[in-house]
Parts: sequence; C-alpha cells; structure tokens
Amino acid sequence: MTASTPPRDESPVHLDSTAHLMNSISSQVTGRLRLVSPTGRRRPAPPALVLVGHGSRDPRALVTVRALMDRVRELRPALPVHLGHIELNEPLLPDTLAALGDAPVVLVPLLLTRGYHVKQDIPDIAAAAPVRARVAAPLGPHPLLVETLYARLLEAGWPPAADAATRRTGAVVLAAAGSRDPDSATDTRRTGRLLADRLGVPVIPAYASAAAPTVDTAVRALAARGRHRVAIASCFTAPGRFATECARQAPWIASAPLGAHEAMARLVLHRYDQTHALTEADLASA
Repeated sequence: MTASTPPRDESPVHLDSTAHLMNSISSQVTGRLRLVSPTGRRRPAPPALVLVGHGSRDPRALVTVRALMDRVRELRPALPVHLGHIELNEPLLPDTLAALGDAPVVLVPLLLTRGYHVKQDIPDIAAAAPVRARVAAPLGPHPLLVETLYARLLEAGWPPAADAATRRTGAVVLAAAGSRDPDSATDTRRTGRLLADRLGVPVIPAYASAAAPTVDTAVRALAARGRHRVAIASCFTAPGRFATECARQAPWIASAPLGAHEAMARLVLHRYDQTHALTEADLASA
C-alpha cells in the first residue's frame, strides 16, 4: 500500500443518519437481550473478545487494527472487545490478558493462515495468563476474507464486470507474508482458489518471505503465459513493510491491505462465535 493514510473505511464510522442511529440502538437492544434467557433469568455474560495483532513498526498498522476493533464494537456493542499484540506494539498480549484477570476470553488472531503464531505463540501466551482462554482459528481461508480481497481490488481499479480482454490477459498475484509451516501455504492456496472463482481469472499465491514463489517470480510466470494485466491482491491485515514491498512489484494495480473493511469485522465476530459455541459445548460435556 503506497498511500500514507488508511482507506476511508478504516476510520471510525460516525452515526450521521437516522438509519444508522436506529441500527445502533437495535444492535444494543439485541446484545442486551442475548443476556436474558427465555425464562427471564440472566445468562452469564459472554467471554470477552481479544483481538490478537502481530504488531508492526509501521505506524499505520496500529491505526488500522484499532479501526477494525471499532468496527467490531459497532457490530456487537454489548461485547467487551480488547486488543493485544504478539510483538512490537502496545498493548502486548500478555499485558492485555493479565489485566483481564481470570475472566473467560476468546482470542481471535488477526492472522490469515495457520502457522507458528497461531499454533504455538498465542496458545503459549494464553496458557501462561490467568484468563480462561480459547484461541479461535485464523481469519482465512473464508468467503468473508475473499469478499474483502475482492472489494479492495475493485477500489484499486479492477473492473467490476470483466470483459473478454480481462478474462484473456488478466490475472492476480495473491501476495501473502509467507511461512515455513506447510499449513500456511495450504490456507493461502485455498484463499487463492476462492478468489479465482470470484474473479474468473487465474490467481497465483506468492510470498514476501519464507516461502516460494516470490511476487516477482509469480508476475513473470503469468507474463510467460500471456497474462500481462496483472494485479497484486494484498493479503495482509494491515499496512507494513511486506505489504509495501509487494505492492511496489505490481505491473498494473495493487490493492490496499484488508484493513477495517466491514466484512473483516464480520469475519472476526464469526470466528469469535464459532469458538464461543465450542467452549459452551465442551463445558456441557465435561
């Protein structure tokens, strides 16, 4: 991403219309009703949601993650939402969990594939904290992730209705961070297939580090197949060094990172709800 400021939808959304106000009131009422059972007894409060960011030296990353957190809160006003980072940015995840005491929490990684952070780092941090924590799956692969990738490509200039020339000469390189864990590449390839189905053109996954092919190699491979109208789809949660380096290699257009798109906020809540339901099932069978 080359812009120095986040996309417009990465800023907090203000209630500037009657419709928005009524939606907000309805969401708050619905959230409160969830705490009351059909018999009129108050249900236990849901576990807090803790967004787990990786952390970045790029100041835009923290701005973007906080904007995504605001969107999640807007969609689920009654749900306590917190933020913790694995490294580089405050608050760090151990500090966030320590502040929550022994409360139940669901950790939702703002990561897009399985890998070391999801499998090892985050569970280890959770196990060392006083909270009763469950760790959700990473955000990808999932149709809501693909919806966001598609929307960002449209913003960058991808044609909403691909003509014959685009279908014949167009293609997308799905640029991701990369990992030595083979499950990470499996997840990225699955996201690439879903995006190819949506676009109707080839999508080749490529990586900024730790895996092959590189973005440049993928672009050249597509050119050799007669695919010269190539877009870079930024499969990064927020701006940072890898996203910027990948975007610079675009022969045509490059989309912005996923950021605080509404579909990303819905995906976060979907992962939270999945994991919260599993927690309740585990408790019932214990």
